[in-house]
Amino acid sequence: MVNDPAARHSLVGPADLWEMKRQFQIDFLRRAGLMPSHELLDFGCGTLRGGIPLIEYLQPGHYTGVEVRREVLEEGRRELEESGLTVKRPCLVSCDDLASLDLGRRFDVAWAFAVLIHLDDGILDEALGLVRRHLQPTGVFYATVNVGEKATGAWQGFPIVFRSLDFYRDAFRRHGLAVEDIGSLPTHGHLHPRASAEDQERQRMLRAVVA
Repeated sequence: MVNDPAARHSLVGPADLWEMKRQFQIDFLRRAGLMPSHELLDFGCGTLRGGIPLIEYLQPGHYTGVEVRREVLEEGRRELEESGLTVKRPCLVSCDDLASLDLGRRFDVAWAFAVLIHLDDGILDEALGLVRRHLQPTGVFYATVNVGEKATGAWQGFPIVFRSLDFYRDAFRRHGLAVEDIGSLPTHGHLHPRASAEDQERQRMLRAVVA
């Protein structure tokens, strides 16, 4: 059990940036048109760093979070209890078999913040299949990615991958999704104090809809 918020959220990113990254997610999605009545899928929800304000904003039962690391999601459940938001009845799912996961509902908005950058090609394919199976015909999927050519790194046992936009267009298209690059993260208000301007420009926001 982790009691310090920054330490808890260091499981999903830099401990000193958790508040900025939390606020960025709700701000971006609200500007993009997220309404309290929408059903939202938070793919890679982690410790609910971004999930807590979304759960608070959405109507009860309208937030679903999926996370592959069971122990990380347990910290998210503790975060939920400490925030007094269990009454909002979010659905939190731990799953390491994305290909067969059936959540039993469709979503107006799917969201993957700092998640696709940690998936190898095979898992990415399964993740996109999961999103497509669960997206409403009029739904939208937002995801952050690293674009460009840079050596693959590692973080907490996951890869850090850089791919071309053409790669993502092809990958999304295979699952019946049309995707567009809607700008770098800084243009949407995500400013990393230690990343170079060049590295931040590589961090892109993708928007996908059912083709």
